[in-house]
Amino acid sequence: MAKHHNHNEDKGHEHHHDEHEHNYEQHEHHNHHEHQDHNEHSGHGGHGGHGDHHGHMIEDFKKRFRVSLILAIPISYLSEMIQMLFGYEVNFTGDILLLFILSTIVFFYGGKPFLLGAWEELKEKTPGMMMLISLAIVTSYVYSTLTAFFIEGSDFFFELATLIVIMLLGHWIEMKSIMGASKALEELIKLMPKEAHKIDESGNIVEVTVEDLHPGDQILVKSGEKIPLDGEIFEGESSVDESMLTGESVPVEKSPGMEAIGGAVNGDGVLKIKVSKTGEDTYLSQVIKLVSDAEKTKSKAQGFADSAAKWLFYVAIIVGIITLAYWATTGDFEFALERMVTVLIIACPHALGLAGPLVTSRSTSIAAKKGLLIRNRTPFESGWKVDRVVFDKTGTLTEGNFGVTDLHPSSNVSEEELLKLAYSVETQSDHPIAKGIVKEGKARKLDAYDVKNYKNLTGKGLVAEVNGEEIAVVSPGAMSSNNISYDEKAFDQLAQQGKTVVFVLKDNVLQGMIALADIIRESSYQVIKELNDRGIETVMMTGDNTRVANYVGEALGISKIIAEVLPHEKSNNVKDLKQGGKKVAMIGDGINDAPALAEADLGIAIGTGTDVAIETADVVLVNSNPKDILNIVKLSKASHRKMVQNLGWAAGYNIIAIPLAAGILINIGIVITPAIGAVVMSLSTIICAVNAQLLKID
Repeated sequence: MAKHHNHNEDKGHEHHHDEHEHNYEQHEHHNHHEHQDHNEHSGHGGHGGHGDHHGHMIEDFKKRFRVSLILAIPISYLSEMIQMLFGYEVNFTGDILLLFILSTIVFFYGGKPFLLGAWEELKEKTPGMMMLISLAIVTSYVYSTLTAFFIEGSDFFFELATLIVIMLLGHWIEMKSIMGASKALEELIKLMPKEAHKIDESGNIVEVTVEDLHPGDQILVKSGEKIPLDGEIFEGESSVDESMLTGESVPVEKSPGMEAIGGAVNGDGVLKIKVSKTGEDTYLSQVIKLVSDAEKTKSKAQGFADSAAKWLFYVAIIVGIITLAYWATTGDFEFALERMVTVLIIACPHALGLAGPLVTSRSTSIAAKKGLLIRNRTPFESGWKVDRVVFDKTGTLTEGNFGVTDLHPSSNVSEEELLKLAYSVETQSDHPIAKGIVKEGKARKLDAYDVKNYKNLTGKGLVAEVNGEEIAVVSPGAMSSNNISYDEKAFDQLAQQGKTVVFVLKDNVLQGMIALADIIRESSYQVIKELNDRGIETVMMTGDNTRVANYVGEALGISKIIAEVLPHEKSNNVKDLKQGGKKVAMIGDGINDAPALAEADLGIAIGTGTDVAIETADVVLVNSNPKDILNIVKLSKASHRKMVQNLGWAAGYNIIAIPLAAGILINIGIVITPAIGAVVMSLSTIICAVNAQLLKID
């Protein structure tokens, strides 16, 4: 890459850490504690294989579902309750033993994920869906085993088998529809070089591993190589591409005394660097730690279905104990035990297992059609509650590419001629500013002049021969060092707007100025307006200087502008914005945005962003259009409404069934039998399934 316009001279070093300091689901599904456990233990070093892990989990649930479904058929046929319901009788030697063996296989094999999940919830002291399911299946299995061999009473093997089958189906549907696992840490670790060229005391170059380096060591970085560790440049000049780290599209001109960040890519020059930070102290390691910590914190959040399950769990325990205590006073302990067991089983309706997953599956399908990739359900479910949306600037609100905004030709020079001269010379360069000028020249269908003797002036610009005359495109710094005068008032006005200005010279005579800026996306205007109209506060957070930030922020009508933010400060700013119970969504696309994306209540990545940002986000905008955040809010609201309706149908059944199961109306002959419970349960499940399919957004 050509070392080119030192357009950052007038901005100082502040532009170097641009706003792109940069959640796919921290784990595939908030209920799957097996997977959560997997994530908890993935530190720096061993985060590989997450995609495979997720695929194995889906296959595992599918296999358990199929085996349990096959075994549920003979269990249902042998069930006393089904025999009574359909008026047939099965009697053969060992029928009860066969029923018990089949049910035992379903309980331990099919119920294993729920039992393990319940144990995790118990350790975390956060009862949810897993503890509710486990309460029902453990109660039905233990009680049915007692009635099969030791005491009088009806068995609940049918309920045990069908509950496990339905819950496995629900979890399988939900996991399949989400299909994702966080690989953010794995992607971050991949960025770090493994080896370095160490300069020993004799000045010889020695190949060493990065782990062998210590602060104070000197290293050599050749052109095109990644910088191994953070340090200070003490010799050499080069343009360094920090876009993977900062999201800034413009390579930064580096010279002795300036900092180098590990993971950045060196340009054409050779740099000698004195290592200042190693191991966990480096910039990239700090980003890894921030992402990891934020992911763990967010992973503890409970989804809506989990919260409902938590309260049903408490209700079941309390009502169950009261039921046992009350009926035990009558002297019939077996009847009291049967009533309590019925309460505990009915507290976990089959419909609850499908109420959420069917909505999840439908909303994920709608999201995909709208260009949204949902990677973490729990934050997405809360998207409708967002009070503030924080936008990164470069590559999010703007295109991340330079475009020509102003042409200031000198007298006796036309705009077209000024642009044509610059366009002709810049076709020889691949610098982002050159690309912006070439793009404008092509858009205007200009014919480029023939260019000879092209030269790159390190840190100053370009020079070439056009029609026998020397044409140069140079930076403000080059103008000052060559004592060439220009309209400083016009220049200052452009610079105040955060624009980058280059000067076109013909045989050292000024032909005019060309101003460029990162072009604001057309869709950005609409999304900011609609969010403001909805009463959602818009915030722009950028590492760029205040002038650039104010120019873009004011043009868009953004409520709050936070500028000159260093990468590690972004997540702290998001924490501050969450104060007072505010729900904050963050949209970004660079590695330096990753900690903030993980910290936000809802992290959203632009699809064209870095892998790390995408892997860290909860939702990815596949079409890279910020306007799609409006669809996230709308879909989240519609999904939440359907979830509430479905949980209403599922739990509404409980509100009536639990007191009846407890025997509250037994004196007038009304009591829930297992057969009646099964019929009503099936009905509520069907209603939930149909209702989920009616989900849609405008």
